[in-house]
Amino acid sequence: MHRLTTLALLLLFALLGACSSSGGVDTPISPNSAPDQAPDQALNGTRLAPEPGQGEQLATFAGGCFWCMEPPFEKLEGVAAVLSGYTDGPERAPTYKQVSGGKTGHTEAVLVYFDPKRVGYEELLETFWRAHDPTDAGGQFADRGSQYRPGIYVHTQEQRQMAEASKRALADSARFEKPIVVPIEDAGDFWVAEDYHQDYYKKNYAHYERYRQGSGRAAFLTKTWADAP
Repeated sequence: MHRLTTLALLLLFALLGACSSSGGVDTPISPNSAPDQAPDQALNGTRLAPEPGQGEQLATFAGGCFWCMEPPFEKLEGVAAVLSGYTDGPERAPTYKQVSGGKTGHTEAVLVYFDPKRVGYEELLETFWRAHDPTDAGGQFADRGSQYRPGIYVHTQEQRQMAEASKRALADSARFEKPIVVPIEDAGDFWVAEDYHQDYYKKNYAHYERYRQGSGRAAFLTKTWADAP
């Protein structure tokens, strides 16, 4: 069987739609939709993230489409849960349609609940760097705009110190020709995305894989980290 050319993949990607709402992905009705809910428990299931369980800590990362940022962290032993959602904007209870359309100050992100006795924050940082393009502040791969900007959102001063050290180490490694542009900022409110986005790669694996390949993310990561241990 002939391999799809890059052009064919891009055409396929355009037809199938992207993480962006402008890419043609229909927005299903969430089972939690409740238009009459209070503002902080708003439309389509968006809500503030729950507090971590006993012994758990939080880590927040943005690396473009949150569909693609969940799997790398969920594979790690010691990670209890990963939630897709929206952060770093002033709007309360934003919806996917609003965020993906660039109508808010939020970016798509993931919130990681982890047991620090089983997995360290340094390992989460390493996973983050290997899951996206840290040299692109204008979006990620086929998804363009500030709603897909990368970022590390720290929950403690210790996390900030480790994130800054990790960023310096990556820059010093010269793995990337361009500068590492990922900002390190304090974590704020994290709004959990609509239910159908959670574990999208499990619920809609075929479409997820077509998107991941067609967007250029898969090829970029394979090429960039091919020689990494």
